[in-house]
Amino acid sequence: MTDRRDTALPAASQPGSRVDRIMWATADFARRHWMFWLLLAGGLVLRGIAQVAYEPALLFIDSKKYIFGTDFTNTIWGSFDPLGYSLLILRPISILGRSLAYAALVQHVLGMAMAGALYALMLRRGVYRWLAALAVAPVLFDAYQLNAEQTIMPDVLFEALLVAGVVLLLWQRRPGLFLVILGGLALGASAPVRQVGEALIAPALIYVVFAAQNWRRRLLHGAVLTACFALPIVGYMSYSAVIMHYGFELSNMGNAYLYGRAAHAADCATLKIPAVERPLCPDASASASLGVDGLVNAPESPRVTYEPVNVYLGQVVDTNPWQKDLAYHVLRQQPVRVAGDIARDSVKIFALTRNTEQGDTPVSRWQFQFGYPYYPPGLTRHGYNSANKVFARAGGGGPARVHWKPDIALRYYQLHGGYTPGPVFLFGLLAGIGGIFTFRRRRDSGPALACLLITGCAVAVLLGADLYEFSWRYQLPALVTLPAAGAFGVTALVRFFQARARQGEVAVTADGAAEVTGAIEAVEAAGVPTGPDEPAEAAEAADELAVAGSEQAAP
Repeated sequence: MTDRRDTALPAASQPGSRVDRIMWATADFARRHWMFWLLLAGGLVLRGIAQVAYEPALLFIDSKKYIFGTDFTNTIWGSFDPLGYSLLILRPISILGRSLAYAALVQHVLGMAMAGALYALMLRRGVYRWLAALAVAPVLFDAYQLNAEQTIMPDVLFEALLVAGVVLLLWQRRPGLFLVILGGLALGASAPVRQVGEALIAPALIYVVFAAQNWRRRLLHGAVLTACFALPIVGYMSYSAVIMHYGFELSNMGNAYLYGRAAHAADCATLKIPAVERPLCPDASASASLGVDGLVNAPESPRVTYEPVNVYLGQVVDTNPWQKDLAYHVLRQQPVRVAGDIARDSVKIFALTRNTEQGDTPVSRWQFQFGYPYYPPGLTRHGYNSANKVFARAGGGGPARVHWKPDIALRYYQLHGGYTPGPVFLFGLLAGIGGIFTFRRRRDSGPALACLLITGCAVAVLLGADLYEFSWRYQLPALVTLPAAGAFGVTALVRFFQARARQGEVAVTADGAAEVTGAIEAVEAAGVPTGPDEPAEAAEAADELAVAGSEQAAP
């Protein structure tokens, strides 16, 4: 019996006018994807509440750096981090004379678009509709994602570029040169938005090499992907050096965070370092209380309080070279401690709840608050650094204001289950890894290669951030990678075991056929007539032996 639940008449065969056929087709499309449309509607409602709750937008400690950092005539803010977000989102909005509320609106649209693009990709590559819908639910409903979209920070744009690159590379089972070019540009453009995007070249390059059919295409696609990936990075670094005069680099904070990670992991009592670097190595209690972020940015950090003076010149000595040297001493002498420190941070994402440990960046920074949040002294309620003056200098939008009922609803939602539990990420990671191992060169390995790319991108950006420090903000890319990796992984594993089962059935059938042939040969060898004179007797004897053989072959 044929299952006709998902069968619809072609639009051309529907009776009535063209308008009627379009309506029938639209109704059928909505029916088949009802779960996704329901989830999308829920995500839209939540984003509308966030847009109304905090106006014009939310600001964070670093928001001013992105709002004013590209003003190269005023170097107060500096290029501490890549400013691609400022160039791609904030600068166009400023040129159009719009307030930062439009930046939040653009980010909410990007959040919805990422869900739609991933859903379409998964359907195109054979994932079940219900599984694809569930895989995009985290990015639609996670309150930390909503908070990031409402905040003037680069995280959502980074996610969008990551998703764009993945979708472009996976849109065809074997990507053509044009899609490789576009995918490389999208992934490369993520690095000037967040520097950890540099790590995406590894999984993308591995994917295009395995997806290509022959060695010529592998070399061509690999070279083109690398060149296109590097183009936005080199372009931004040139802009930083020539136009903004910040130097030919993406960020100048790499050595500081290298010091923070190494100092946090170090056992200073057994570390062999020069005497001048000894004050930079914190004791165990200071390391635990400050954490990596505190060792880099807190006023009580040793790198801030240690100010040796050159008595001959009467000047404070720059300790940055000593900090870098200390970090390399720790990496060489105590690599196991550093690896263990990174490993402890990297597994925090799999926790059931969103908690922080001593020294971690407070998770409250990424939670909706009762009232407008401030982060003194960088962002205050009153004075020069007040949020109101930041909005005024950024182009208007009015003062910072909160609508009380929506903000209460969002905070209650976020703290009482409105986030993606860690075990969901763990399942997505394990399923994605399992899907990779279903790869077989001689048959369709599309889901396996999709697992390779998406799982690789997730590991690259999440582990790449954890190399320096753990923050729940840096775990946001998991929402657009690990659930999708899990969906592709489940699809790959199901297909793999179905193929194994079919191979077993074919093998059993082949064994039965072989035994039937042997039975016929046995009949002939026993002297049973098989000629035209006694066909009935011969056939009957052969049938009896064949039945016996098939019963023995049955499982």
